[in-house]
Amino acid sequence: MNIQVKFFASLREQVGTSELQVSAVNLETLLNALKARLTETGIEPLLSPNVRLAVNQDLVKGNWREAELVFTDGDEVAFLPPVTGG
Repeated sequence: MNIQVKFFASLREQVGTSELQVSAVNLETLLNALKARLTETGIEPLLSPNVRLAVNQDLVKGNWREAELVFTDGDEVAFLPPVTGG
């Protein structure tokens, strides 16, 4: 399954790109694909407890790291940094 992965704001800066295309069927294969592609920074910035995940523009509720996500071809996965205000 081809998945469009997007990184926003500070995460984009930390991983060095705004988006990637990867092949993944579930969360485990997605994280493994990202780990292989993001060799300079790794996936550590994405695994921060405050990072949120959206699939097809729907925010994953709760701890997305424990969710059983299954992807279909063409899905969009977005990593969102913590929201700050002032």
